[in-house]
Amino acid sequence: MWHRIVTLLNDIKIRNKLLLSFLLAALLPVLLVGGYLTIEMKQMAFHNAMEQASTNVDRIKKRTEEVIRVSLDISYRLSNDARLKKLANRQYESVYDVVEAYRDYPDMREYLRLYKEISNIRLYTDNATLLNNWELINATDDIKASDWYQHALKHDGLVSWRYIEDERDHKKYLSLVRAIELESLKKYGVLVLNVNTGMLKSILSQETFDTMIVDDQDYIIAANRSDWNDKKLTDLSLDKNIMNQRSGTFEATLNGVPSKVLIDELKPVSSENGIRIISVFSIGSIVKEPNKVIRLALTVIVISIILAFLLIYSVSSLFSRRMLRLSKHINRVGLGDFDTTLQIDGKDEIGLLSRQFNSMVRSIHDLMEEVTQSNEKNRLMEQKQSEIRFKMLASQINPHFLFNALESIRMEAHMKGQTEIARVVRLLGKMMRNNLEVGNNKIPLKQELEMVRCYLDIQQFRYEDRLRYEFGVDPEIESLHVPPLIIQPLVENAVVHGLDNNAEGALVRVEIVRSGNDALFTITDNGIGISQDRLHKVMNSLADPEEREGERIGLRNVHVRLKLTYGESYGLSIHSLPGEGTAISFIIPMEG
Repeated sequence: MWHRIVTLLNDIKIRNKLLLSFLLAALLPVLLVGGYLTIEMKQMAFHNAMEQASTNVDRIKKRTEEVIRVSLDISYRLSNDARLKKLANRQYESVYDVVEAYRDYPDMREYLRLYKEISNIRLYTDNATLLNNWELINATDDIKASDWYQHALKHDGLVSWRYIEDERDHKKYLSLVRAIELESLKKYGVLVLNVNTGMLKSILSQETFDTMIVDDQDYIIAANRSDWNDKKLTDLSLDKNIMNQRSGTFEATLNGVPSKVLIDELKPVSSENGIRIISVFSIGSIVKEPNKVIRLALTVIVISIILAFLLIYSVSSLFSRRMLRLSKHINRVGLGDFDTTLQIDGKDEIGLLSRQFNSMVRSIHDLMEEVTQSNEKNRLMEQKQSEIRFKMLASQINPHFLFNALESIRMEAHMKGQTEIARVVRLLGKMMRNNLEVGNNKIPLKQELEMVRCYLDIQQFRYEDRLRYEFGVDPEIESLHVPPLIIQPLVENAVVHGLDNNAEGALVRVEIVRSGNDALFTITDNGIGISQDRLHKVMNSLADPEEREGERIGLRNVHVRLKLTYGESYGLSIHSLPGEGTAISFIIPMEG
């Protein structure tokens, strides 16, 4: 199975692989995390909304209880007020007597003045001698036949909370209704206290959710929505099962909108019934803010994914085009076109591969040219003298060095095998190719040192333990650009003189340090040194404008190029004492 998957992936184009990896590595985790966070955010919003609604209902319940407790306290006082009972039971002979009695009992008016929680107090009696002053009222037959009046007489001493109409303004109020025993003969009156509806609405007006106070007959006493006042729960299309609940949290559909309903009952002390506080909030309003955040997050995520997709697509297309260019040039080389050159910028693997491809094509081209030239030379060799051929070869390479190096390689191959030979041959080819390809432009010091190391490794392979070398280079100077082949001739000179008449072997040291705004180069050997007369002649030969055959062409070449490149104040400096070795040094400015 795994092999089939790998085979299938290998058959997919690189650009499609990158796009697929983007989908798997970026898009899929974003969708999973986004879905999880969306669900968690909605659940958190529901939880917070329920906590807030529960807190609001508890606050409304406490404040409402404080309001209706005033009515309870006043009802207890009036039910035990002997003066009120005497006023209600007395048989009056004239209207004047009734007015005098009313004037002597201002308690009800005082209660209304002192307590804003109540809006009216009235006592219904069966005393025909009383006058109706809206406080003491002779109950009519309709009032006596009403449900709340009969209920109060049947439940003597218990408080009942009813939503009934006040005869004065014909408005309905939440009212405390209770029977009061007026005399020992079991004569009763019915006391009614209207709770201030404005205060109840004021309590509800501060709530963010739709909230209402409902009596046990499902009448809406007060609500923070004006269109709900003076209605019943049945007018709101609530489920009957929910309307019958006294407390709890339920899901319902209110006017076609999915909602949450929180119910809590308030039943005051010594009351046979109570009221309910109902808070309703739509599910849509709960998730409105989370949905807004989610939409914003999704928008940002989608835009980010699109931008990332376009970026991945662009990068993959660039990558694919570069690979196609490489493939195209490989096909051209396969058809025999060795003059092609692949130009792919960059330091990545494709850029490295293109440079290696160009190097390979050049090597093949050079090899073919070399074969062609070799065949041509073989033809010319039959016509020309052998001396001409050797002079032509001598003008390009040192035959003595090449002979010795190749002889050493042959002997090493005979004695040790092929691994070391391959390394030395590679170093030799690298050094020769670099020397042949070098131009007039400056090269990084690091590249020059690499060629020097190649040369020393080949010589060390040749002389084995008789040759040792050391490098002491300041790392910050390696990026300095220098003329090509500026160090190698000096190192060659140090190797030759270090090994000359030295049984212990040669030690060559290359030291490059920074000296102010200049770089100081020093190449030393532990050879037999140079006498002062000989050193004087060598320095004169370096300064001689005429090049003479047999002199130190390598040293003079370096010396002249330093002067031509940096000015007359620059050049080689040689320090040597007999028996103490030789040190050749020069400085160049730190430019770039």
